[in-house]
Amino acid sequence: MENKFFTTQYIKSDFASGLVVFLVALPLCLGIALASGAPLFSGVIAGIIGGIVVGFLSGSNVSVTGPAAGLTAIVLSAITTLGNFQLFLTAVILAGIFQLILGFLKAGSISNYFPNNVIEGMLAGIGVIIFLKQIPHAFGYDKDTEGDLAFEEKSGGNTFSTLMESIDYISLGATFITIISLLILIVWDKFPVFKKIKLLPGALVAVIAGIVMNEIFKATGSSLALDTTHLVNLPVLNSLTEIGSLLTFPDFSGITNKSVWTVAGTLAIVASIETLLCIEAGDRMDVYKRYSSTNTELKAQGVGNILSGLIGGLPMTSVVVRTTANINSGAKSKLSAILHGIFLLVSVLSIPSLLNKIPLATLAAILLLIGYKLANPDKVKRFWDQGKFQFLPFIATLLAVVLTDLLKGVAIGMAISILFILIGNLKRAYYFRKETYHTGDIIHIDLAQEVSFLNKAAIKLTLGHLPGNSTVVINAAQSEYIAHDVLDLIREFKEVGGPERGIKVELVGFKQKYKLENTLEENRHTWIEPSK
Repeated sequence: MENKFFTTQYIKSDFASGLVVFLVALPLCLGIALASGAPLFSGVIAGIIGGIVVGFLSGSNVSVTGPAAGLTAIVLSAITTLGNFQLFLTAVILAGIFQLILGFLKAGSISNYFPNNVIEGMLAGIGVIIFLKQIPHAFGYDKDTEGDLAFEEKSGGNTFSTLMESIDYISLGATFITIISLLILIVWDKFPVFKKIKLLPGALVAVIAGIVMNEIFKATGSSLALDTTHLVNLPVLNSLTEIGSLLTFPDFSGITNKSVWTVAGTLAIVASIETLLCIEAGDRMDVYKRYSSTNTELKAQGVGNILSGLIGGLPMTSVVVRTTANINSGAKSKLSAILHGIFLLVSVLSIPSLLNKIPLATLAAILLLIGYKLANPDKVKRFWDQGKFQFLPFIATLLAVVLTDLLKGVAIGMAISILFILIGNLKRAYYFRKETYHTGDIIHIDLAQEVSFLNKAAIKLTLGHLPGNSTVVINAAQSEYIAHDVLDLIREFKEVGGPERGIKVELVGFKQKYKLENTLEENRHTWIEPSK
């Protein structure tokens, strides 16, 4: 679907959201590089390329790409196995080539088979992780690096042990800055008068306030002053001529090394899966309910990883934390992701000393709110109300993501969801019959007797290829079972996706339990096959 939102008319909202994402991404880029055992600047390089290059090529309107916490263990192990960072960069380039191939092979369609309860469980789980991980930073205990989302931490502890340890190392200065920053963010978000100031987001105000408070503490000799270990730590360039010293180039002599190819394959598979999960999650959070081209996204990620590997950057994926920050800040097009990359590039070249005054406590406050919004208790209640077949995969995914990692958590959630589907839908079938249709036609779609989440891909493809300015009639008169995923898809298409393309959506035959209001009397309709 063409991205009509990629336009300068949204420059104000996209500028503000790009600025917030930049503030969130900066410490994450540095923290992920540190946790990966790679040069600090490699994380910044990946963030810049992920924002500017992948942002421009991306098939998504709202996702943000950068170095991923989910890859830190793989990167750390790979650098150790290969012996040096230069050989690892060769593997990153090969991984990018593999992703390009996957994109051309249309492997991105696999994302359509992730059920909504698993995606929502993943988002809630990441929200819980972000919240728990930021509490120590909010108290001024920075033992665990920013960007480390793993339960088992590099320091030897885990999320809960570090949380308990932070109680013994509370910094009054950091805690005070966190509280003030949270108050600013909440007030800025609650009062309409502040929302009108598009180019001055609450996160930027909180960052400025954090810097000012700490500088006052230092100037007055207060014990509340934070030292450099509790501040952003960006490499400082004395002149632009020093940029070359921060770049690392791949060692192509390792192209025949089997271990390099093994690392490349692992990176390509894991990075692609994480990207597809994030794209699906981003589409779920997008207020305009636009569908992203996952195959285009894989190609964009491939180009990004090739360029990143060529100049010393970490491998990248589309990442949930930055994507969530982007959406929550009001992003309307992928221009915000591009701007965040530009901000990263300009800032590291021009004002690194100023950025190094930002307290990690202020950034913790920003991330605490992001984590809370992802793991909002209302979401848990909503899935509870939908019954055990929706709730159990959701809560299992949430807990597994928190206690293991993103991929293992999603795998566990998928296994449970598929088990429930196989038990309940063993004999359910789904049929299509093709009719031609053109712009302005009335298009009739009949749902089968049993419709599971496994049918979501076909329905999504059908809706995505309907011509604009037409009318579609969706009939559920014969349906005894419709999965919540499909109901959500139809509801979102009726309320947002269809109207955005000038498509009038009429519903008929939907039972009261589906909570979709019928707009037509029951009559005869016929299913159409998705466009090829």
